[in-house]
Amino acid sequence: MPSLAQMKILKRILSSESDSTRSASFLPLPAIGYSQETGLEFGIISLYSFYTDRIDILTRNSSITGVASFTTKKQSNFKLVADVWASQNNFHYLSEMRYKNFPFNFYGVGDKTLKADEDPITQKIFKLSGEVEKLFSPRFYGGISSSFEHHRFSDKEAGGIFGIANPFIQDRDGGKVLFVGLSQISDGRNTNTYTTKGTYLKFNYSYAPDIFGGENFSGSLFKADFRSFRSFNNNAVLALQTVFQTIQGGTVPFYLMPQMGNDQIMRGYYAGRYRDRNLLAAQAEFRYRFIPKFGVAAFMGAGTVYGTGAFNLSDLKPNTGAGIRYFFDVERGLSIRIDYGIGEKRAGEERQKGYYISLAEAF
Repeated sequence: MPSLAQMKILKRILSSESDSTRSASFLPLPAIGYSQETGLEFGIISLYSFYTDRIDILTRNSSITGVASFTTKKQSNFKLVADVWASQNNFHYLSEMRYKNFPFNFYGVGDKTLKADEDPITQKIFKLSGEVEKLFSPRFYGGISSSFEHHRFSDKEAGGIFGIANPFIQDRDGGKVLFVGLSQISDGRNTNTYTTKGTYLKFNYSYAPDIFGGENFSGSLFKADFRSFRSFNNNAVLALQTVFQTIQGGTVPFYLMPQMGNDQIMRGYYAGRYRDRNLLAAQAEFRYRFIPKFGVAAFMGAGTVYGTGAFNLSDLKPNTGAGIRYFFDVERGLSIRIDYGIGEKRAGEERQKGYYISLAEAF
């Protein structure tokens, strides 16, 4: 009965029914891609979603996300991220473990790098981080964090911008860093998945002591993240976000500098095309769910990176784009999103742009 089976699948995809039992769910997805640098890439992305307290309906959704991929040129990428909310949201635990042996394109440091300077680099990264946030009063959390990173780099092609003498490119072969930090959070969102109202503000200050010596980084990293959400009706939401990051120290390795562009903010820019000691970016996203299972989004924003000099409004770079959403878990507001973003067009270059396929909303 092929037609009956197809009808059941179609009904499940379009159904607006939700699971109110708060039981755990698991979603595996294939990951396939191709580029000249990596060859064929294949792997799996998975999301395990659960509640630590199935009785208390105010306890937020927790998740564990895993990524594993390999390429025909013997490269690999592994990532495991846990985002766990304890009963009644009294504690919030965050952790990440990552190993990445993958090439990337290096363009230099600053907000005016050129496409013509693109230099393929081989990188190996190991990262382990954790954070614990405790609820001290309604909406207000205090947290402690720690992270360890080990970076290694090698130039695939001699003679490129990565290999030339440049005082802005520090520690070319990589190094180690250990951050310890404190966080202050004000969280008034109605949910941590598909937020429709409320505000969120997080400050994090981290310090890297000089324990590895040599050219390894010693200094401080500060991050601020502000978000605001407003519902116009049951279907339409306006989401706003502003982020600021700054890293300070005697010498800052290029690989620790904030980078502009990823699948969460400043979509349309290649991650690392622009990097420097400071990052400032803001975005607005209008989200519309025309049925519980499907929605669309349109976004626009502006951002830039800059060094020790004064910030200049004229250096802000624009981005805009749109995407679609499929909510595979209506009750939790969990989605698969596909976005297309476009950025600036520099003289003599094609307009910067990019596709993104991700789990959950950008913010």
